[in-house]
Amino acid sequence: MACVRKRRPFGAGRLPEQPVILEETPVPDYTLPDLPYDYAALEPHLSAQILELHHDKHHAAYVAGANTAIEKLAEARDKGEFGPPLTGLEKNLAFHVSGHLLHTLYWMNMSPEGGGEPSGDLASAVDEHLGGAAGLKAQMEAVVATVQGSGWAALSWEPLGQRLVVHQILDHQDNAAAGSLPILVLDAWEHAFYLQYKNVKADYAKAFWNVVNWTDVAARLEKVRSVTLP
Repeated sequence: MACVRKRRPFGAGRLPEQPVILEETPVPDYTLPDLPYDYAALEPHLSAQILELHHDKHHAAYVAGANTAIEKLAEARDKGEFGPPLTGLEKNLAFHVSGHLLHTLYWMNMSPEGGGEPSGDLASAVDEHLGGAAGLKAQMEAVVATVQGSGWAALSWEPLGQRLVVHQILDHQDNAAAGSLPILVLDAWEHAFYLQYKNVKADYAKAFWNVVNWTDVAARLEKVRSVTLP
């Protein structure tokens, strides 16, 4: 007699599928990075007192401000509050995040073994777009000298024109061409120099070149050169 095998209904004997629960991944907070060197490592060009105050107080305040702005914007969205106060929160976010980014870059742009002149592809790009290292330094020093109030001097890669440009940044977030990517920055806020250089910003700007980490700047140029817009 032939053996007839009965088919089980589809799904019989299987465990019922469990609903997939997607857990929200929390957005990480902005955090204050450690200095890549000791407070006194850049002396005599930048004092330990300035670096400690600048990093631990001023930079830390921008990190805290960025996190506060993110939290308040989230609260406003949850409540559906999209009135005039939202504009202030958005400005606070731009200010504090930009301050955090620029200070992080500033610390990494300097080194106890810094100084000298750019070399390799960085030097070639500086020669092509800015007429040489002397022109770069002179323009950045002029930017620092002419900052009205608070701001930065920056060497940035401008992706649309595929060129290096030197420009002033007002506060932390204004007066930069959209899409520009800074690779070297010099802080012209008074807290960056006043305890040591008083009101002589020109001396501070000249001293900066003794600690510039050109290796870091060159690595940043190599990275951003691949960016194209639009």
